[in-house]
Formats: sequence, C-alpha cells, structure tokens
Amino acid sequence: MKAVVLLSGGLDSATCLAMAVKKFGAQNVAAISIFYGQRHASELECARKVANFYNVAHYEFNADAIFRNSDSALLETSTEPLEKISYAEQMVKNRSPQISTYVPFRNGLMISIATSFAYGLSGGKSIEVYVGVHSDDAAGNAYADCSAQFIASMSAAVRIGTYEKVRLIAPFLCQKKSDVVKVGLELGAPYHLTRSCYERGDKPCGKCATCIDRARAFELNGVKDPALD
Repeated sequence: MKAVVLLSGGLDSATCLAMAVKKFGAQNVAAISIFYGQRHASELECARKVANFYNVAHYEFNADAIFRNSDSALLETSTEPLEKISYAEQMVKNRSPQISTYVPFRNGLMISIATSFAYGLSGGKSIEVYVGVHSDDAAGNAYADCSAQFIASMSAAVRIGTYEKVRLIAPFLCQKKSDVVKVGLELGAPYHLTRSCYERGDKPCGKCATCIDRARAFELNGVKDPALD
C-alpha cells in the first residue's frame, strides 16, 4: 500500500482520492472514513460509494465517544440550529474567528488515526496520507485545524512519530475550493456521489456555509454541480 486517503464523502476528499488513484493505482490506495457523531452521517454512505467507484479498499472507524462532550453544532447530539450564512458572516456575527460547527481538534484526531493505520498497513515501507483541507476551510481561522500552520505542525509530528515512514499530503492547502473542483473535474472525480451539506436529510439544504462554498466553487469553474442533477 502506498497511500491512505481520509475520505469523508465530500468533494475535497473525493478529489484527493482521485489524485492518489491516478498516482499509485487503485490497488495501492486505501480510503478510511470516520464516524465522529456528525449530524450529517449520511456522508459516510457517500464515502462508501466513492470508494466503490474507484474500487479501493475502504475502512471505517468510530470515534463517536471522543466528541460526546463537545458542543459543536455539527454533532448529532447538538440542539443548536445550523447557521445559514457564510463563514465570514458568522465570524462577524460571533465577533470571534471560531464558529459553531468547529469540532475541537477533529482533523488532528483524524490525521492521527490515519497515520497509525497507514503505518501498520505499509509493512514498514514509506506511505502517504492524504487530507483534503484547503485555504477556504481555514476561513479566517474559523476552522483552526485546517490552517497551514496546523497542517505543517501535524506533518512534522507525523514524520517524527513514524520514523519518516509516513508523509502527510495536503495538496490543496494553499488553494481555494474552486481550485479543488478544477482538478477534480480534470480527473473525472465522481462529484455526483459526494455530499458537502452539514444538514440532515437526503438533499443538500443549499443554505449552510459549506453548501454556499460548494456552489461558488462550481460556479467559478463554469459548471453545474452534478450532485444537484
């Protein structure tokens, strides 16, 4: 195995999987998905469909208990309604860079899980771990664990903790979501199988911050979001 991709079922991670498969071949790539108590757990079904589309090994883990004391609006235990405005508007409204859907250190935990798993899966050989964060995710520090500083720190920890065997790859760290979509369209990523919306239900709400970002990314590429067909 040469690469492990953190696959949420969303657009960004699906693009990372497309990149890894192109680079290494499906037989050398594994995807992992993590249930952490998210209210939009239907994204995991999307992850299964994307992994099946590429015919890669797919593993699922449960980290639900870790976040049970979190008050993040992104969790199924939350009674707080989702904001139906952009991240920038939320930060102005909250007078704080942190927004209600931030899940404390979620990406740090997921990267750690993926790193430990990849290290064991590699059989002592070098392996890459892909994560689909981008600059729009950082959103003025709305999601601190998507920032360049955070990923650089995690990358160093990954290398040190695995004796340089595992390398953290964040191909879109300094790019925007529209750049992710551009690459994915070129690679033929199955965006029709992905989900980005934070709301419950089968159809995207079109109004939450992540729906707003996704719509804008496709608009900037001059195409319609295939998931809406």
